Amino acid sequence: MTRIIWIAAAALFAVTACSPKTETTTTTRIVAESAATSITSYEASAMESAASMNSFIGTWTGPEGTSLTVTPKGSDYAVTVVNLDGPRDFTGTAVNDGLRFTRDGQTFTIRKGTGDDTGMKWLAGKKDCIVVAPSEGYCHD
Repeated sequence: MTRIIWIAAAALFAVTACSPKTETTTTTRIVAESAATSITSYEASAMESAASMNSFIGTWTGPEGTSLTVTPKGSDYAVTVVNLDGPRDFTGTAVNDGLRFTRDGQTFTIRKGTGDDTGMKWLAGKKDCIVVAPSEGYCHD
């Protein structure tokens, strides 16, 4: 009888010794999940900002053959404005409210808007537009 008790005790000890500690595993998992969540939040913010700037990329048309084209260029953007005098190239930088560039010593911020926001009768009623300055805007058709 004593022998059976010793065998049962040894088996119980062996099973207990081989079992993983659930507290350590749980704690490690919680810490790892928390770190992953923090990284994901930061990355999500960066991705949202990039996606917002991506909405400016492409060619926008204005009246009488004018256009504005935004192209990614490293951490900045190439801004090409085509007017009646021909194309001109500028470097744009992403800012909170749009895309900033300097033309003839004056700083402009390209921002999203509507055709009505441009103040130009040729673009009135359009929904997907950018505004550079009063009476200067471009839209996607």
